[in-house]
Amino acid sequence: MKTTISKMALFVHKTGKLVFISGGLMFAAAIGAVVMLLWNWLLPDIFGFAAINYWQALGLFVLARILFGGFGHGRRIGAGGNFHKNLIRDKWMKMTPEERKEFIHKRPWEHHRHLFAESDLGGKGNFDSQSNDRSTKENE
Repeated sequence: MKTTISKMALFVHKTGKLVFISGGLMFAAAIGAVVMLLWNWLLPDIFGFAAINYWQALGLFVLARILFGGFGHGRRIGAGGNFHKNLIRDKWMKMTPEERKEFIHKRPWEHHRHLFAESDLGGKGNFDSQSNDRSTKENE
């Protein structure tokens, strides 16, 4: 009985992989066809571009995904419509004003302290008199 269950589980696992791979290939084929049809329908008439074949359309789609959209890793829409959590912002919002000062002073870009808003630091003005002097000299 145990060997029958393990054989069935192995069959389901292999079949699932096969279905997943074949589904991905069919999706890629459909995307290539859609890009080709849209390109050949719209762009030659509107802009005077040449028509493209299927492989050019698929290559164009892959290039566009690489340049503009990635391939969806870690970009799922979560609860509330957030695309992803801003972990650094969450950490910053939980810091006390003293921790924020220390955080800024430890950064290699600390000479840009004058760029932070007063509300970000939880107090009035910049961090200290030196940064105030520096920011007024830069503004003059």
